[in-house]
Amino acid sequence: MSEKASTTLPATVEKVIKPAFPNEPEKAQISVEGADHLYRELRIENTLVDDHGDAVRLKPGAEVEVTITAEPNNFAATDSDKSASS
Repeated sequence: MSEKASTTLPATVEKVIKPAFPNEPEKAQISVEGADHLYRELRIENTLVDDHGDAVRLKPGAEVEVTITAEPNNFAATDSDKSASS
């Protein structure tokens, strides 16, 4: 196992949250499809960079993807993988 493990889930930007103070960043609230009900919302700084290196922001309703990536030392084979190699 030398490659990173990952999964990508579809998600939608539910809303953009304006900062309470001018020196704080704007936040994007993202709803991740397939996550448990109480854990499906993420809030991240609404600061992204496009392919050209330009700063961009997410808009409410935007369809996005959330990718989870793990280093090899942070995951284990599933039970089905173990039985297949026996």
